[in-house]
Amino acid sequence: MAEFKKNKGVIGILTGGGDVPGLNPAIRAITIRALREGYKVVGIRRGWAGLLDIVRDKKADNSESFIRLDEEIVNKMGRTGGTFLHTSRTNPGKVKTINVPAHLRESYSNESNDLTPEVLKNLSFLGIDYLIPIGGDDTLSYAVRLYKEGVKVIAIPKTMDNDVPGTDYCIGFSTCITRTIMMTHSLRTSAGSHERFLVVEVFGRYAGFTAMVPTMAGSANRCVIPEYKFDINRLTELLAEDRFKNPSRYSVVLVSEGAMFKGGEMVFKNQEKDDFGHAKLGGIGDLVSSELKKLSASFNKGKPVNVINQKLGYLVRGGDPDAIDSIVPMAFGNLALDLILKGIHGRLVVLQNGRYDNVPIDVVISSKKTVNVKKHYNTERLRPIYSSFEMKPLFLMTGERE
Repeated sequence: MAEFKKNKGVIGILTGGGDVPGLNPAIRAITIRALREGYKVVGIRRGWAGLLDIVRDKKADNSESFIRLDEEIVNKMGRTGGTFLHTSRTNPGKVKTINVPAHLRESYSNESNDLTPEVLKNLSFLGIDYLIPIGGDDTLSYAVRLYKEGVKVIAIPKTMDNDVPGTDYCIGFSTCITRTIMMTHSLRTSAGSHERFLVVEVFGRYAGFTAMVPTMAGSANRCVIPEYKFDINRLTELLAEDRFKNPSRYSVVLVSEGAMFKGGEMVFKNQEKDDFGHAKLGGIGDLVSSELKKLSASFNKGKPVNVINQKLGYLVRGGDPDAIDSIVPMAFGNLALDLILKGIHGRLVVLQNGRYDNVPIDVVISSKKTVNVKKHYNTERLRPIYSSFEMKPLFLMTGERE
């Protein structure tokens, strides 16, 4: 075992995938509660990558792979955005040869390598009794793998897209839509000054919640989402109508990064894929902008309409968490400790129907969480549908149990 001497036990925490505001408050909540309950806490650096790089020798310098957490460390970081433990998109079950740690290359030399046996040995080396991964469906899908291998796992959902199955809310979503609304409203002044279309590309690979909720809140006239392939001619017509009706002569569309033209596919920056098989998305906002300008003359008395095109990207990932992404992570962290104190594991802490709860962890690989198009999206008007708000969840749509 490493230098962590057991009291009640040792709890490991890691953050994987994209960073979001709210991760540090979650780490803080887990650590403070765990220490006060008599546990030691180990922070794993760089997500699953930190559990691959450990050299199982007490004399080895593993400071780049893990850190002993205390109240002083987490209190300093708990109010900030990002993750001070750092993160990566590593999948230990599928590690490319080039990414295999140097000390393991003699044993793992295939094009794709399953390093799970090393992860299990490293968890044992650290003396970790419970592991709390904080991540999206990719990070948590590997957590399910470890749970099936016998690791005591309690998972916490986070993702800007709000698309982890089993929960109505994921850490990072509120800050994402808050910033999307704020930045889109800021861009209106330029769009109005120049009488243009405003195209704003937002997050959302498979689920359109990050475009739907801000549009419903009034930040855009239209939105296009991954769940429904849109007709660019129809979008142009609608935006031209919206622009004409607006005294300031502009209109706004939010474009999910995973949105697709009718008859088309997702737009990727390149064909290089991460360890979970995802190519990096990028460019749908550019394509929509180009097509809008080209087609707009048909709906504007023969004159093309110029476009302001903005991809929000890391602007909604960076910075401090908002109120919800400060409170929910605190609750999720304490929920994880409640389960540990009861000797329960193999669970995902969640928000369902406005109440904190927990569900079996394998929900993250047993279903997909996407916008219910029939219930929430008007495919003719390319915008959200809503009527009664009675008994609806905080953000109005959950993608499940609807």
